[in-house]
Amino acid sequence: METIHEQIDEFLAADLHGELSTAERDGLHAHLVECAECRQAFQEEKNMHKLLNQTIADKKADHGFEQRMVSRFRDRVPERRGLLGIVANLLRVRAVQLTAVAALLLALAQMGRMITGESATPTRSDITNATVLSELQTDAEKPGARRDFGVLAKTDGRTKGTDMFAQSPLPPAPPPVDTASVNAPKPQTELRSIARPKKAEFKDEKAPTAAANETTEESTATVTGPSANRKLVRNATAELEVVSFDAALQKVTGFAAEEKGYVATTSSEKQANGKLSGEVVVKVLPDNLDRFLQKLRGIGELKNQALTTEDVTKAYFDTESRLKNARLMEQRLIEILKTKSKDVADLLEVEKELGRVRGEIETMQGELKFMDSQVNFATVTITLAEKNMNVPAAFLLKERAQLALYATEVEKTYNDIKALASPKVQITNAQIDRDNTGRVSARLSLLLAPEESEAVIAKVKGMARVENFQVQTERVSQGGDGLGENAKTERDKVELNVTLSHDEQEIALQQTSLRIQTPEVNDKTKQLRAIAEQQNGRIRSSSFSRDPNGREYANVSLRVPMKNYNALMQSLNALGKVENVSVRRDDRPNSQTDEANAPADLTIQVYSQGNIVSEETGIWVTLRRTIGQGAAALMWSARMIGVAIAFLAPWVLAIAGVGWVARRVSRARRAAKQRAEEENGAN
Repeated sequence: METIHEQIDEFLAADLHGELSTAERDGLHAHLVECAECRQAFQEEKNMHKLLNQTIADKKADHGFEQRMVSRFRDRVPERRGLLGIVANLLRVRAVQLTAVAALLLALAQMGRMITGESATPTRSDITNATVLSELQTDAEKPGARRDFGVLAKTDGRTKGTDMFAQSPLPPAPPPVDTASVNAPKPQTELRSIARPKKAEFKDEKAPTAAANETTEESTATVTGPSANRKLVRNATAELEVVSFDAALQKVTGFAAEEKGYVATTSSEKQANGKLSGEVVVKVLPDNLDRFLQKLRGIGELKNQALTTEDVTKAYFDTESRLKNARLMEQRLIEILKTKSKDVADLLEVEKELGRVRGEIETMQGELKFMDSQVNFATVTITLAEKNMNVPAAFLLKERAQLALYATEVEKTYNDIKALASPKVQITNAQIDRDNTGRVSARLSLLLAPEESEAVIAKVKGMARVENFQVQTERVSQGGDGLGENAKTERDKVELNVTLSHDEQEIALQQTSLRIQTPEVNDKTKQLRAIAEQQNGRIRSSSFSRDPNGREYANVSLRVPMKNYNALMQSLNALGKVENVSVRRDDRPNSQTDEANAPADLTIQVYSQGNIVSEETGIWVTLRRTIGQGAAALMWSARMIGVAIAFLAPWVLAIAGVGWVARRVSRARRAAKQRAEEENGAN
């Protein structure tokens, strides 16, 4: 064994850093008292430690010192290669370490569940049983509450428990028990024993093999597998085009009877063209649905078919479970009522709750019956339509006429059209307008019976000049679309829209302008008026003027029908020399215009040559005119000179004033200078 003297360096370092135990420190100090060499070494070590603390006490390593040390240490460790090296490197990552720990814990938990046979998710029966048990325990804790949890028995090594909520007659109620007996462990054990068969029944649906050792014989015999009680609702729709609706309906009824089904509802509608269409709802057994649909194809042409299947198993059994729980609650409420509590408020509350529970029971029973009916019979909705459903039964011929009239007396024509009203001529709209210039216009809308339309339109046309007439015809099918070769055509009432305007507002079809030279302007103008009246024309405007040279001008504007235009133009040659003839025509190809009665406007200027020598010519007239013009020029010059003087006078006066002042100042200075020189000479 080494002595303290031999390990003095280690002991001294440990003592200075306070790492020795009490016994070791006492032994060291005892040795230092005896050994001078060790005592001197201790003193040197102590001085060195003190010196180092004073010198590098405030010196600290940088933040990367530790990392560099660790890196150098790792560099010295031999590097592992291959799969083992990869695994070792991954295990150094913190995230991988946490994941590995979580996976290990999960594996241990799963292994424990497999060993114990427990499920991680509570089943629906467990939840239901737990709810019922909690309610029973709550009721059992109440003073005077009845406790009837059932009887346990063992048969052939299997535990069988009678349902505590069975609807069989209940045994007499036992005497009341105290609270201590209610909370005793034995009743709780009985409750847990009762709950196990419910849990085993639910397991039987998902795992028949594992549940066979725990469920009752009745549950095992009832449920044989997960697909034994599937609830499937099958529906189909078919659209057929048939020759006869009634015959097709009879065939559908026969097919339904053959497949052990029946016709639930039928509906039909007769179109305007006599064709029938409707809908038939058939109920057949689900196993016979495909065969029934195949038979439907022989009735007519299949236009569309769809088949759907809906799985309502979960909803069905959920509703069934809720119904069982509701019945249990109903039985418990009935038991509470049988206790004949003296508290009326409690009894009323129980009866109210009992009514609500029974309402839920009836609702759930109805849901189950409905789902059973949907599952037991497949629903087939068949749409039947006879061929050529869209063939129209008849055609209605609608006519709309637009008539534009120009009248000399608009109001009179307007009243004449209104006078045509009768049972076969209906006036739906009549309006008359007057503008600021006094011109009158009117609009009328009439509905005419087909047999009277042509005669009435002819009468209206004869009341004024027709400017435009258009008819639009529309053929409207009744009860369908298409051509309908055998469909009848009927005429509807004719709609006539009339527009009345004053003839002065009409734009002329042709416009002509010309000049006529004649020495007798006044007489020829009178003859022109007479010619216009002979040709059914109308003078629209006229004017007369004479210039200083003796020329006379007469401007005449007139309007005549186009049928009299040529005759009027030929008559103008007799009035004088016709000059500068200009014609402009406004053709209207898209309108039905009566060109013969359409207006033509003429603008005629009748003028004379005048005197060759004017009365205001000659030497005296020229001299007088020259003198007058010269005097006017002199007056204008004098006026301009006066304006210039008025503008320049203020400036001239200002300049003269400034010059006079400057001159006076200059004279005063010279006089003062001269006096000064004289005084200097005298001295």
